[in-house]
Amino acid sequence: MNTVDIELKAGKAKGIEIPLHNANLVLILAPKGYVMCGYLNIEAANRFGDLAAVVKGVKTVEDMLNGRVSQVSKAASGLGIEPGMDCKTALEKLF
Repeated sequence: MNTVDIELKAGKAKGIEIPLHNANLVLILAPKGYVMCGYLNIEAANRFGDLAAVVKGVKTVEDMLNGRVSQVSKAASGLGIEPGMDCKTALEKLF
């Protein structure tokens, strides 16, 4: 497992990369919610009422930071996080 501190305007987020057998699980945690890779699913985030966004096709935290949101949970949508938004902008809204 690899962790990375990510400095954003709003504060510090924590990036996590977990190597699994066939792909990496990538996640960035912010105080109010998180951005996850396509390995995890938005349906679970919705069931728990999480503020979550998905960035697909990433292998590293850096890939995720340079990616665009493809899906958002209902709770994250309420914060103004939308598909197509760049990951860093979505993360700023999670502070």
